[in-house]
Amino acid sequence: MKKLLTIFLLNALIMSAFAQKQAVLDAFSKHDIDLSVLDPKNKQTAEDYAFDLKYTSVAANKETVTLAQYDPSKAEADRWTVISVKGKAPSASEIKTFKKNHSRQPVTGKIDEATFLVEKETPDYLVISYKQDPASMPQEAQFMKDCRLHMTINLKTKKVEKIQSLNEKPLKIKIFNAEKLDLVVKFNWNEQEKRYFTESEDLNLIVKFLGQLAPMETLSEYSNYRKVK
Repeated sequence: MKKLLTIFLLNALIMSAFAQKQAVLDAFSKHDIDLSVLDPKNKQTAEDYAFDLKYTSVAANKETVTLAQYDPSKAEADRWTVISVKGKAPSASEIKTFKKNHSRQPVTGKIDEATFLVEKETPDYLVISYKQDPASMPQEAQFMKDCRLHMTINLKTKKVEKIQSLNEKPLKIKIFNAEKLDLVVKFNWNEQEKRYFTESEDLNLIVKFLGQLAPMETLSEYSNYRKVK
């Protein structure tokens, strides 16, 4: 009897996941949205473009603004140029810290299609959500398996405007225990280049530090994209 109940529940879960996926596909078909918007590779950082970055970090009520430029045509160690920190020329230590924190490419996991949901549908926007397949992510990004991503699609342009990642349970991120993760990435579609460019990445965390909850925020604002050889 117990085995039959387990099989029944498993089949029910499979049927529910299939129905949810089909609801997303039906919404895409209804609004003539190309399935390519789901491909994470289409929204990755442009590897052959230079750009400017304004990076703002807020922790313990202290704000630090860093201005920098990225040029992929240079040697790997020299691709980042830190222009200023808090409006002043950066120190060697500040440059080293910035380059260390920005040396890794963002991790993009494969969509687990069994987790698709239609979250909201209005005359102007379609919002769907999904989770990422843990098997597609490296060990340091495994905490993202407990986050649900919400994709907002503009129904007039048929393009993605933003993706918001929200945790569904407390997370372990390196040495931190995070009660909240809220990451909003906004995109611009460039019709001439036929690709997405990241406009901003706004990360809000609430972590436990020495038994206390500590809010942290980083805002990355990208501009002046230019193609390099």
